[in-house]
Order: sequence, then C-alpha cells, then structure tokens
Amino acid sequence: MLARVSSAAILGLEAVGVDIEVDVSNQGLPSFTVVGLADKAVEEARERVRSAIKNSGFDFPGHKTIINLAPADIPKVGTFYDLPIALGILKASGQLKEPLEGLFLGELSLNGDLRRVNGCLPAVLYARKTKLKQVFIPWNNSNEAAIIRDFNIFPARNLKEILLHFNKVKSISVLKFNEELLLSQEEIELDFCDINGQNQAKRALEVASAGGHNLFFFGPPGSGKTLLARALPGIMPAMTEEEALEVTKIYSVSGNLNGNLINQRPFRSPHHSVSRVGLIGGGSFPLPGEVSLAHRGTLFLDELPEFPRHVLEALRQPMEDGFVTIARSRGRFSYPAQFNLVAASNPCPCGFYGDTKRACRCSPAEISRYQKRLSGPLMDRIDIYVEVPAVPPAKLTQKVTGKTSAQIRMGVEKARNKQRQRFLRTRLSCNAEMGSREVKKYCQMDNQSWRMLVKASENLALSARGFYRTIKVAQTIADLSGEDRISQDHLIEALSFRSQGFSYV
Repeated sequence: MLARVSSAAILGLEAVGVDIEVDVSNQGLPSFTVVGLADKAVEEARERVRSAIKNSGFDFPGHKTIINLAPADIPKVGTFYDLPIALGILKASGQLKEPLEGLFLGELSLNGDLRRVNGCLPAVLYARKTKLKQVFIPWNNSNEAAIIRDFNIFPARNLKEILLHFNKVKSISVLKFNEELLLSQEEIELDFCDINGQNQAKRALEVASAGGHNLFFFGPPGSGKTLLARALPGIMPAMTEEEALEVTKIYSVSGNLNGNLINQRPFRSPHHSVSRVGLIGGGSFPLPGEVSLAHRGTLFLDELPEFPRHVLEALRQPMEDGFVTIARSRGRFSYPAQFNLVAASNPCPCGFYGDTKRACRCSPAEISRYQKRLSGPLMDRIDIYVEVPAVPPAKLTQKVTGKTSAQIRMGVEKARNKQRQRFLRTRLSCNAEMGSREVKKYCQMDNQSWRMLVKASENLALSARGFYRTIKVAQTIADLSGEDRISQDHLIEALSFRSQGFSYV
C-alpha cells in the first residue's frame, strides 16, 4: 500500500515542499530503504523510526518498505523527517485510517517522544504561504511557532498523541498566538550612565545605532573601547515584527534558537581566532556565519588587527551588499547580513602609540606592519572613527553625569521612525543602507553646505564611498536633531567622525 505525507526541506533560509512517499509491499524480503538524496542523519532515521513505532504500541511492518523523499534532486538534511516517515509507514501498513492532511516535521526518540528540530519557523511559514490547512511540530518548538498569526499549528509531545488526534480519540490543542513573545524585552546589562567620560564615543554610538552605521574605536588599552561597545545594545531601537521574524529564521536554521523568539537586536562578538567559515558562513551544507547571526543587529570585532587578514577581507562584500552568497556543489545559498559593524583596535602592538603619558615601545616598522593588517578598502567601509583616550583616574571617582541608555534610546527610536517614514515602500530600513542614488534623492542640503563638503572631502582625500558615507552620517545626525535637511553643523560633526581615523589608519 502506498502513502504520502507532506514535509519540507530547508534551503538557505527558505523552506521547500518535500513529499514523503511510503510503499509497504507484501512481496520481497523484509527491508527498509530510504531514497531521495538523503544525508547520513536521514538514513539513520530507519532505526529511530522502527523503535519509536514499536515503543508507541504499534506494529512495524515486517515487509519490504521503501521511503522516497521527493523531489529527489533536493538535499534532505537532518532529523526533520522522522515524524513524517513514521506516519507514512503507519498509514501504508493500515494502522492509521484517516487522511494525513497538513505538514509534518520532528525528530523521534526511541520511545516515540518528539524532539525539537532546526528550521521549524521557515517550515511553518512555508505551510502558511502554500495554504496548507495545518502543521504538526514538536512541543519544544512551540515558542518558535507561537509568533505565527492565524494558522493551525499543533504541537505534539510524542508520536502517539498525533495518532490519537487523527483517529479522533483525543485532539491536540491548537497553538495560540503569543504576542508577549514579540513584546518582551531583556534588562540592560550596561547603562551609559555607568560609564565615566568618553562623551564623544557615546555620541558616536548614538549616531551609529540611529542610522545603522559602522563604527571604529581606537585608543590605548583600558580606555573603555570594549565597555562602550557592549553598552550599545541598551540604546539600539526595538525590532519590528517583520525584522524579528527575519532574525528568528536565521537562528532557527542555524540551531542557535533554543526555543525562544529573537525579539532584541543581536549582538555578536566572535573571538579573533574565528575562521572565515565561522564568520561568513559555509560548510559542506552551508549554515549562516556570524555576519548573518548579527543581521539587524551589531557585529563587534574586538582587537580588529588580530583577526587573520583573509577573514577580515571576506567582510568587504557583506558590508557593502547586506547579504552573503555561498556556492557549494549542492547549490547556492544566500543569507542576509545587514549589520552595523563596531570594531576596536589599539594604535600599535603595545597600545601606547600617540599616548601623552606612556611611552610607546614599538619601532616604526612594527607600528606600520600592525596598522597595515587593516586594508584600505575595508576601512573605507567604516562610517565613523572615534579616538577613545584613557580616562584620568581622578575622573573615575567622579559622579557620572549624562543621559541614561533609556533616554538615548528614545531619541534613537524617533530618528529610526523618521527613517522608516522616509523609506516607506522601499527595501531600505535605515540611512546606512542607502546607495548613491538614494543619497541624492533623500538627502537635502543647500549649495553652501555642498561646497563645504566638497572642499573638506578634497582635504581629507575621501573616496567616492567615503563621500557618500559622510552624507549618510550627516543625515542621521539631522534625524537625531529632528530636522529634515542637512545643515552645516550636521556636516561638521559627520566630517569630524570621518577625519579622526586617518592619523592611525
């Protein structure tokens, strides 16, 4: 007897339909064969499914059983297909009479319990998009799927629950939409009001978070570069529901979700020993790297010159394009990578080049080699440079004054709202994503401001990319001020951020 069960395969961040065809034949020797471009984990499903069916109180057919995963030219990876294979076998062997409508996914343990799988959210979104009536998922994937509105999602704890549901003995309750998962926020770990001094660096972080700009801190050891960067999540604007779904899909596919919705902007801080594949993504079956896990959030690279040169150079394309395309023999996979880069560096190997109180021990050749680890094309993609000098000990004992992270965040939210209105009905979400065409269309200045910008760009030897990035930063500063047009004051501040790095880089 032939049975067919619907499931899905994850290609990149999107799901495609997969039909699990099961044929249990009375002829031939007893066997269990899986075909259809399945990887090792899918092939091993034979033993998991066999034990799960028996331990759930049902009979495993002692006949020739063939499982076909169609279409056969799409790679099938992971433990996604344990549940649909088991249901197909029970249907084909006559132990399940009712039609199996909907989409099914889940890993089976040997006792029949369902375990969570990676990629549940893209699969559920695919089922809703293709107008399937319902989807059955493991209970441990409930939080991941509870953010989907107006769709019949049935979370099950084990194989027997699903069989009782279809045999109309005991129904599984439909998963309810949980709006609290979208609205809940974690507490701020580091508040700006806890950081002494460094007002210019704080202002740079405010501008960077408001416009999604890339930022580079440089200064001696212990000046607070890392501390400032780690305070950035406290002032980042809240994600929209669409952005939260985008980010959650990435974490779902990569296996980093742990059952919870990603409703805060990511902050990723990989160690400088990270590989190119770890940073950009890849593998035999490509998975997202750190640049994609930082999508819609921040990628913090501390001690930037310590990263291998070939790893840093791989950042150039995603910083410019906002996505990563990985080509492998199994196909091409694209992952979004719209992040704002925050990098930190010492000016030299010992860290004290240019310090007025501590002498640098490095030779000119060592300083040159250290700074040349950061290529010109990479540094040209950074919008804001800020020197972070050492804070005098006397200032560390003073009471901290200035805005709190919550106060700064309110201004950042207002600036982002202006940008959302500006880019309504476009693919853009913040100023940093503008290209040269959008800069000319949306960024307005008077003739005097244009002349000042051209003159300053010639003096600073800015590239065409640097010229437009300066305008984008100036537009963000104008948004923070509540103004629509860029004034000379906004340009002066933007140019000051741009000019600082050239004495070191």
